Amino acid sequence: MDQFDQRLQLLPPTILTAIAEIDELKGRWIGGVQLNPQTLARLKQSVLVTSTGASTRIEGARLSDEEIEKLMRGIAIQRFADRDSQEVTGYFELLQNVFENWQELSVRESIIKHFHKELLKYVEKDALHRGDYKKIDNKVHMIDAAGQSIGILFDTTPTYLTPTAMQELIAWTTQALQTGAFHPLLVIGNFLVEFLQIHPFQDGNGRLSRILTNLLLLKAGYLYMPYVSHEKLIEDNKPDYYLALRTSQKTLGSEQENIVPWLTFFLKIVRLQSQMAVALLSDANFEKTLSPNQLAVWRYLQTVPEASPLQIVQHTRVARPTVSQVINKLLDLQKVERIGQGRAVRYRLARSAP
Repeated sequence: MDQFDQRLQLLPPTILTAIAEIDELKGRWIGGVQLNPQTLARLKQSVLVTSTGASTRIEGARLSDEEIEKLMRGIAIQRFADRDSQEVTGYFELLQNVFENWQELSVRESIIKHFHKELLKYVEKDALHRGDYKKIDNKVHMIDAAGQSIGILFDTTPTYLTPTAMQELIAWTTQALQTGAFHPLLVIGNFLVEFLQIHPFQDGNGRLSRILTNLLLLKAGYLYMPYVSHEKLIEDNKPDYYLALRTSQKTLGSEQENIVPWLTFFLKIVRLQSQMAVALLSDANFEKTLSPNQLAVWRYLQTVPEASPLQIVQHTRVARPTVSQVINKLLDLQKVERIGQGRAVRYRLARSAP
């Protein structure tokens, strides 16, 4: 355990500055959040879809957010005909459970194994090893947009050492969070880089690490996790994600361990997420300036990844000419952005961070 303590000693000022900025934004969220329950519910449903899509695509799945939304709407009759659908459904349901029950959940070995079982419960190929640590040594691959491996990032902890390594990591993390020995963001960052180094399960480690990220950050008081997608920010910065992991992972176990590259990336993502969460507060004030028709269009766009003018008309029952006027206003205010041209044009919420 001293090894983990040493990693977090003598960190550069940039790390401490990033933590201070994140906690200032966290305070603004806690002190300023006045979103009504309906808005929060819409945001949470949207984030479940967005996070599920992003996290599974990072590992090679190919379903779009729109396809995932349709899949979730038909969950009762879906037969999970392909692996992507199976993985997506498991992730969606597990993340939903975390968002709804995080206060009763804790990061301990039995919970992590249970999460793995739930994550892969629909994936037929993983039936034999769900919820169990790996029985065969594995490697971490970098995955391209087509879902193909384009290289090995690093070797992982050998199978025979995995149970002990996980027990030590969980014990250290629990104690560090309880005693306040280090800032929670540093503890969580160390947990993640070590968890991904151990790679304790045969498959699903990347997805499970992001589920655990949501849980750990919620437990640490970053309560906007269900309303801004952490996974989407990682997907949008995937090359940097891989680079930070590779740079830090290759030093682990040496005399010159250095997880600063990983911590820098991790804190960058959390800071972006915090900024976007605070921006939601201004969106709440923005809604007060809208007419009923404008509000209907705006709120509909908050619930879907993107939409065509016809879809907006159908779902809001606002007349097509009025929809065009509303969209133009939202474009002028930089609240939405246009995708495509002509008959193929679609609109979505603006994704630029504040």
